[in-house]
Amino acid sequence: MSIRVVKRAYKYRFYPSPEQAALLVRTFGCVRWVWNQALAERSRAWTQEQERVTFADTCRMLTTWKQDPETAWLYEVSNVALQQGLQHLQNAYVNFWGKRAKYPHFKSRHKSRASATFTTSGFRYKDGRITLAKMDAPLDIRWSRPLPDGAEPSTVTVSRDAAGRWHISVLVECPVEALPPATTAVGIDAGITSLVTLSTGEKITNPKHEKRDRAALAKAQRRLAKKQKGSANRAKAKVKAARVYARITDRRTDFLHKLSTRIIRENQTVIIEDLAVRRQLEYKADWHGRTVVAVDRFYPSSKTCSACGHLAATMPLSVREWTCAACGTLHDRDVNAAKTIRAAGLAVLACGDGVRPART
Repeated sequence: MSIRVVKRAYKYRFYPSPEQAALLVRTFGCVRWVWNQALAERSRAWTQEQERVTFADTCRMLTTWKQDPETAWLYEVSNVALQQGLQHLQNAYVNFWGKRAKYPHFKSRHKSRASATFTTSGFRYKDGRITLAKMDAPLDIRWSRPLPDGAEPSTVTVSRDAAGRWHISVLVECPVEALPPATTAVGIDAGITSLVTLSTGEKITNPKHEKRDRAALAKAQRRLAKKQKGSANRAKAKVKAARVYARITDRRTDFLHKLSTRIIRENQTVIIEDLAVRRQLEYKADWHGRTVVAVDRFYPSSKTCSACGHLAATMPLSVREWTCAACGTLHDRDVNAAKTIRAAGLAVLACGDGVRPART
């Protein structure tokens, strides 16, 4: 089996000291301020002067801002994190120009993700411990799984979620073995009554704990709604609701990772609609020598008979089973859609077109 080297992120919880937490909060605020200032300057230059501001231009702006007495507080945090914030803004513009994303938006203290990224010049990795710039002690990271042998982090991203949990994502290069070749191809339809439906006829529903978690979230949100705005009790209730939501997100992410890994291991070719939910399948397919094919999201998979190809005139969402007017085959709506997607994807693959299109 062939082995290839890929970049892989390992995410861990960590528990900062009060001094580290204070520095990180300041860093998050500075990164957000620099992003907003640079975005404002780039937007103004284009709308008023039709001039395009480059990444290098924003780096020079950052130097000017740091030299200004009114914003000299930018010196209190790592310059690496600030420059990486500008790089992320540049990437957002590149994705916008490539029609892969909307125009970059301003970051809010309350709604945007609090994070900061450090490259190798902004942290030290020694004896399995990570120390960020401007810090005297390493972070207290809970290494729930080890990094690959000999791996050296190239980038680390620290973040804090709405539930108050601290995370660090460590990017390393590591070898990955391609899976043994398989002969099967599977079509996947994102269902309504189920999470996804496979062309094999299997329907995969959300985990049973989902309903219980949703009930707990609704209860926490009701309590939050009753608290007075701006009060300490409301802030506490907000954190409690965020913790329930974080538990739902974590369980769902874990479930999707296990499902996508299983699909990649069992099938040589995976065929899906051109939807934004395919990222996990794509990078795992790249790792293990599999192929992901996307068909047009507007392809009428639900209305096309997988047995004879007849196209039904209409197919309301309320219709879960239907009989083909041409061949008389009785179809389960979602299973038929998955089979049709599989057939369309294999045709696309045979033509050599449409394999792994740009993400939307």
